[in-house]
Amino acid sequence: MLVAGIDSGSTATKVVLLADGRVCAAYTAATGADPQRAAARCLEAALARAGAPAADVKAVVATGYGRERLSQADRTLTEITCHARGAHALVPEARTVIDIGGQDSKVIRLDDAGLLLDFVMNDKCAAGTGRFLEVMANRLEIDLMSFGGEWLRAKAAAKVSSTCTVFAESEVIGLVAAGTPRPVIIRGLCEAVAARIAGMARRAGVVPAVVFTGGVSLNAGVRKSLEQLIGQKIVVPPLSQFMGAYGAALFARDLAQERAEAAGVSH
Repeated sequence: MLVAGIDSGSTATKVVLLADGRVCAAYTAATGADPQRAAARCLEAALARAGAPAADVKAVVATGYGRERLSQADRTLTEITCHARGAHALVPEARTVIDIGGQDSKVIRLDDAGLLLDFVMNDKCAAGTGRFLEVMANRLEIDLMSFGGEWLRAKAAAKVSSTCTVFAESEVIGLVAAGTPRPVIIRGLCEAVAARIAGMARRAGVVPAVVFTGGVSLNAGVRKSLEQLIGQKIVVPPLSQFMGAYGAALFARDLAQERAEAAGVSH
């Protein structure tokens, strides 16, 4: 049984395919100005990787900002619901899920069964998101994936007091002009993001195990800073950047099974 989960994010669109409950393909690309087109392109690419025709897909569930615009979707669900489902499936002991995406960040609290207890979300400002880090990386002329190595090289962290992307960029320009070493600036930026997320986590309640999802989960500098601030080891599971799509795919599997059972009863 082949099913698909689509996470139509503001920055990137992700697709995860499950074949009999196992991940058989995943694909991501920039969402751009047309979520429908991006979803179609990602789904086609994922199917090509799986070597399967579109006709074999029994159910599609969509999540993310653009979910209501996707004609492929049989059902739509919120990111909170899908991230919770995906994180619990991969890390059954997960009780706190920290998700930092391109344009928002959220902290989700789960019970022992993986059901939602509470959440705190920032979707009004780019502070504490992947976009914030992307702007700063461009200013510093460094790849985002290099932040972890730079973080380790820093013997101190520059003070980045503003959580506003525009003002923080001005601070970074000033630090560069003052000759502050790049690793020190990067560690300061990672700590600024981590401080904002840690504040959200405290409002939701930080209970181990803590799972980190979203594109920023691949940024080792932010993860290390966050671990220090919340005093907890953070788990970055496989498919961490695809967690919303993976959770959606699990719901798609449920939907396909429901349809199969209904068809069996009707016959």
